[in-house]
Amino acid sequence: MQRKISRRAIVKGGLIAGAFIPAIGLMATTANAAGLPPLDPKDPTAVALGFVTDATKVNAAANATYKPTQKCSNCAQFQGKAGDATAGCNIFAGKSVPAGGWCKVWAQKPSA
Repeated sequence: MQRKISRRAIVKGGLIAGAFIPAIGLMATTANAAGLPPLDPKDPTAVALGFVTDATKVNAAANATYKPTQKCSNCAQFQGKAGDATAGCNIFAGKSVPAGGWCKVWAQKPSA
């Protein structure tokens, strides 16, 4: 015996599946961000860009562009939300940086 599938059932199934795909993607992104290893300050790229884990320890004499209000959490490259202790960084792909860190690539995060 053959069973016919109605057009309504196909459309309904497609809509339900379409709703779950973005939700699965969001869960995967959150899991990936949480699982990033921290950036080693001795990493060659980090050294070249003057990365420090604590912005209060930046040598202002050696970094003329540094200002005390600059830190990873208010940088355009920081991929975290306000209040995140660590998050990914566009400059150091695959690594997490602390919110209180700093590097020479710092750029003001655009205001929302």
